[in-house]
Amino acid sequence: MIAIIKYNAGNIRSVQNALKRLGYDSIISDDREEILGADKVIFPGVGEASTAMQHLKEKGLDEVIKSVTQPFLGICLGLQLMCNKTDEGNTDCLGIFDTNVKLFPPDEKVPHMGWNSFTSIKGDLFKSIDKKDDVYYVHSYYAELCEDTAAICDYINPFSTALQKDNFYATQFHPEKSAKIGEQILKNFCTL
Repeated sequence: MIAIIKYNAGNIRSVQNALKRLGYDSIISDDREEILGADKVIFPGVGEASTAMQHLKEKGLDEVIKSVTQPFLGICLGLQLMCNKTDEGNTDCLGIFDTNVKLFPPDEKVPHMGWNSFTSIKGDLFKSIDKKDDVYYVHSYYAELCEDTAAICDYINPFSTALQKDNFYATQFHPEKSAKIGEQILKNFCTL
C-alpha cells in the first residue's frame, strides 16, 4: 500500500488517480501509523510553503516525514518543503535535502509552466528515461543545485528538478501530469 500524505495542499487526487492507472493501491492519510506502516509514501503538493509547513507542524507530520524509512517521494511543493529553507514566506522547511529554495527572477517569465527536458539525470527514478524526455512543470520557486541533485533542468538558470538522498526522492516536475514519461517515473518509484 502507498500512503499519500494529506496536509492541506492540492493535487493529491491527481496523484492517487495516476497510481490507480498504474495498478497501485493508495490511501490518503495524515495518520502517523498509516504513513509509517505503508510500503511507500508520496508527499505531493500545490500551494504556499509557509501555510503548508504550519499545517505539517500542527499535525506532527513534520516529524513523521523525517522518520520515514521506506521509499518516500516528494512532488513539486513536496520537494521544496524537503529542503532547508524557501524564499516563499521566508520559511524554514524539513531539512532533508541540504539546499535552499529560491524565487525565479521576477523579470523573467514566471511561473515556469509547461514542458521541459533535463540537462542531466541519474539514479533509480530515471530508469528507461532519456534526458531529452519532457516533463510538466508549474512553479515559481526552485531548489538550488547540491550534492543530492539527481536531475537538472535549465529554465532561467540550472536548478534541481529531482533530488535523492537515502530513501528520500523528490521531483519539482509533476510526474502525475507528465504523460508516459511521468508514468514511467512513478512506476520506477513504486517498484523500488
